[in-house]
Amino acid sequence: MSKPQILPMDVRLMNLTASVLAVVAVGVVVYGSLVWLMRLPLFNLNRITVQGELMHNNEVTLRANVLPQMTGNFFTMNLQRIRHSFEAVPWVRVAVVQREFPNRLRVSLLEHHPVAVWGDEVGGSVMVNRFGHLFEAQADDAEVEHLPHFEGPQDQAGRVLEMYQQLQPVFQGMDMTIDRLQLSGRGTWSLSTSHGAQLELGKGNAREVMGRLEVFWKTLSQVTARYGRHPSALQSADLRHENGYALRLKGVTTVEPGQVSGRKP
Repeated sequence: MSKPQILPMDVRLMNLTASVLAVVAVGVVVYGSLVWLMRLPLFNLNRITVQGELMHNNEVTLRANVLPQMTGNFFTMNLQRIRHSFEAVPWVRVAVVQREFPNRLRVSLLEHHPVAVWGDEVGGSVMVNRFGHLFEAQADDAEVEHLPHFEGPQDQAGRVLEMYQQLQPVFQGMDMTIDRLQLSGRGTWSLSTSHGAQLELGKGNAREVMGRLEVFWKTLSQVTARYGRHPSALQSADLRHENGYALRLKGVTTVEPGQVSGRKP
């Protein structure tokens, strides 16, 4: 049996080089073909379908805002850039962008749902959504007139919303609603009701503030009854005192010391 012939080193190198060159040539041809195919007019974007929440925008206005930012075709367009363009449109909170072969885009939108107006500016355009995020958009007066106003450091918007969600059911139980809730830069809470009452709630988290409010509500009816008043006659209250609170009622000009204090349990 004859032994396999061993080729010289230079011949083996030549064969290896030829194989490599053949692979490279095939790769170049394939790549060139793909580039040619990708540039065919067939893949030029010719339709964008917008769906989802469109209460404050429509497809025409969305396209007008986004189309100038779009470049490339079905294969080369930057989906992340397109998504950011949609999310830069007022009222749009989240945009999901998907390719649809061979030349379409499908965009699904979620809008902001305002739960409060942010800041003390009358007719302001900054609002708080239900996730505690601030966003800026123009709204009809009828859409925001029933919303409460929040004030505080901008990075604390979520905290203010959380406090409101804790407090509002308590005030509703007393036939009141919170019209304005404020967190000062020093961490002090205050609010005003739709009846015009002003309350200083002091510092602390929701549990601490709710504890002071619990003492206040338990004794408020008793205190107002002494002066022939209903709790709705509340004009102002200061809950920042350690062992009680200060109170002012509409139509009552003089309060005797010791008659409006509420002891914590």
